[in-house]
Amino acid sequence: MTLKDLAFELGVSTATISNAFNRPDQLSPLLRERILNEAKRLGYNGPDAKARSLRTGRSSIVAVILAESLTYSLNDAVASEFLSGVAEVLDAHGHTMLLLAGRGHASQPPGSANIADGFIVYGLMPNNQLLSELPAQHPLVSVDFDIDGCPTVHIDDRDASYQIAQHALIQRPKRPAIVNLRLTKEHCNGRVTPEHTLLPDSSTISRARLAGFHAALTEHGFDTEQIPLWNIEENVFDVCSPVITEILDVPAHQRPDLLLCMSDRIALTALTLAEQRNIRVPEELRITGFDGIAEGQYRAPRLTTVRQDSAGKGRVAAQMILGRLPKTPQLLKTELLLGGTCP
Repeated sequence: MTLKDLAFELGVSTATISNAFNRPDQLSPLLRERILNEAKRLGYNGPDAKARSLRTGRSSIVAVILAESLTYSLNDAVASEFLSGVAEVLDAHGHTMLLLAGRGHASQPPGSANIADGFIVYGLMPNNQLLSELPAQHPLVSVDFDIDGCPTVHIDDRDASYQIAQHALIQRPKRPAIVNLRLTKEHCNGRVTPEHTLLPDSSTISRARLAGFHAALTEHGFDTEQIPLWNIEENVFDVCSPVITEILDVPAHQRPDLLLCMSDRIALTALTLAEQRNIRVPEELRITGFDGIAEGQYRAPRLTTVRQDSAGKGRVAAQMILGRLPKTPQLLKTELLLGGTCP
């Protein structure tokens, strides 16, 4: 059974059959239901996607290239929210999403990215090999990462960090500290020392967030050279935990009384481990996060944080790839959420 056979059987045009499968908004619900029911009865499964791709030169596939592994990205609240925003737009316009991992991409079939009509790059790539292999003629949008000559979707990380630090410093701390996320060139899951090299501004949004924290601290009279820095290598509890343990398991007179954290996951780990040690939050330790994930807003005390619209980032990036928004730099707004961890 072919498309032409089905069209002849039902007495409609081949374009009508194609619309029933690919452009349902072009038909009345009753006619589409009749066509799909008859197609199922007669064993017709729809237009051949491979043939359509060869004929039109388009696959209706958008590839999202993730800086992290697929497992990490699907489990991370921020990344998964971003992907849901991309999927929402692609679903609405009849496109499919292809996920490609920037880490460990050698295991992917050669040329697997070539079938996509466009590319969304999310996060800092561990290397540029995968990007260099992409078809140059296809549109590309980068998110939280700059690629020369490509449109970007960002938030103002420096300003957002500055605003939350300004709030935290209204009640002047004695021993503020900063817990960063992937800030150093060398592997460092612990205290940052002079021997460590910070990644350049162009390579990580962590530098912009650190600059925001430092700007606020400087305005409040702190010497940022004396503010201790810790670094987290991966934004998961098991990796955060030993670093936070190192911070909290010092005598009370040496322990920080304010932790400016670069992610909600880091902040929530600090909150959990503080509670296990009967360190009172916010009386003895105030904590701020960054991201605005739901988990931080549903527990008590509620996390003080910056909310970024991760799903909105995904929607904007997808609309740009599909040509429904101009391919120009987009800077999305953030919101300061005040909770019980740093009232």
